[in-house]
Amino acid sequence: MTLKELEDQARALTPEERARLAETLLESLRAAPIAEIEAAWDREIEIRAAAYDRGELETISAEEVFAEARRLAR
Repeated sequence: MTLKELEDQARALTPEERARLAETLLESLRAAPIAEIEAAWDREIEIRAAAYDRGELETISAEEVFAEARRLAR
């Protein structure tokens, strides 16, 4: 099967099937599988949320964040 034939067959898939195929192909290029990356982010989110709940994190208002982003974009 040629790459062109494979592309044509992939285009015939439903959007959901194409998305899953794309995810699988991208995952095959990464050092760590997507599931591992997502699990690591889940752990990081839990750690950060717990630190926030304990009052250990400095918070920054959305206005300050957007002002800094605008400043950096100039």
